[in-house]
Amino acid sequence: MELRLDDLMLDGLKIYQYKDGYNFTSDSVLLANFVSTKKCSRCVEIGTGSGIISILVSHKQQPQKIYAFEIQKKYSDLAKKNIEYNKIENIEVINDDIENFSKYLDAEVDVVFCNPPYFSGEIISQNEEIALSRHQKYLPLEKLAKVSSKLLKFGGSFFVVYPAEKLCELICALVKYNLIPKKMFFAQPNLQKNANTVYVMCKKGGKFSVKVMPVLVTNDLDGNYVQTIQKLYRDEVKR
Repeated sequence: MELRLDDLMLDGLKIYQYKDGYNFTSDSVLLANFVSTKKCSRCVEIGTGSGIISILVSHKQQPQKIYAFEIQKKYSDLAKKNIEYNKIENIEVINDDIENFSKYLDAEVDVVFCNPPYFSGEIISQNEEIALSRHQKYLPLEKLAKVSSKLLKFGGSFFVVYPAEKLCELICALVKYNLIPKKMFFAQPNLQKNANTVYVMCKKGGKFSVKVMPVLVTNDLDGNYVQTIQKLYRDEVKR
């Protein structure tokens, strides 16, 4: 598959993507802005794809280490290429199923983040790589919640983006594994449409109280990105 090089319009960062493969969307950029780390944080990304979220988190917050897991060899190689191209030293790409994390990590981590696949049922896409990036074949919600809880130390943070219509399913899975929602916000395409995605931050072992932040409207009625989205690479979502 042919590659193209996209300019992220942020301090010279660029990223290779497959022209006919799975490409990142504004969901990934929003999640990267929502993720919060400290300089001493050890982090895990589950399903890094091209590496876009880990690259943005690394550049903006400079945590100690990010372990970026990707089960598809083709995309793990692409993520490595992007990390090397941008001369980033604190991200390690691991080509393996996240269930095997104990092979690579000798301690619990501070932060886990993921833009997971959320389609269930039969995979019908002719492009298997795109299908695996969008369907829950290797990362069903139950597995995501269970493994993320195992990865995190007590009080650690989990960040995820998910379809708004599946919020009940998401929260039930998270709470089952002691990942308690603490902050969330919804994003909607424009003022005339319902919210279609929700961004949730959880604390492992947190108390049962959640802050619901203002809704983010991503486009105007003509379909153009609003100013907030245009500045995503520079400004953080208000916490």
